[in-house]
Amino acid sequence: MQEKNYTMKDAMIFSQRIAQLSKALWKAAEKDWQQWIKPFDLNINEHHILWIAYHLNGASISDVAKFGVMHVSTAFNFSKKLEERGLLTFSKKENDKRNTYIQITLEGERILLDLMEQYDPASNSVLSGTLPMRELYGKFPDMMEMMAIIRNIYGEDFMGIFERSFDNIDKEFTVEEGKIAKKKSEKETEAV
Repeated sequence: MQEKNYTMKDAMIFSQRIAQLSKALWKAAEKDWQQWIKPFDLNINEHHILWIAYHLNGASISDVAKFGVMHVSTAFNFSKKLEERGLLTFSKKENDKRNTYIQITLEGERILLDLMEQYDPASNSVLSGTLPMRELYGKFPDMMEMMAIIRNIYGEDFMGIFERSFDNIDKEFTVEEGKIAKKKSEKETEAV
């Protein structure tokens, strides 16, 4: 058995520090998130599902649950509500009848893109809380240690999807007149 290089008290203090800081940060992030998506009549789970469907481009309900950090029944039930609103479609694959897949519709994508365009940094308390550090260090706080913890808990697949979604935003979106907008395709650019 490997010998511990920490004390029981050290472990308990670390665990409680993470728990309490995570709860406080989540409360602020949750409030910011809800405020952002409220005009679109979405809740956090619905927005997260649309986000995952957009970035995975055809995700199984199991994938949505895994990457959305939610129970499979939660992923299914909220996906059903989004389907009823015409924002997602459900399907089965010929070679995989056991799993149910979701695909974001054009209307779902439009809402997601509108949401991104409506993002207002000034109304985000978590962002505001980081601005003094950005002023001091010239960059937003690094997330490397937190990402390492999450990677050790949820695995490489989770982190791969996490990173892919932000890489997609970086590649597919730009800022126009102070708002986030999807880059035009080559065909759209030629037509203009």
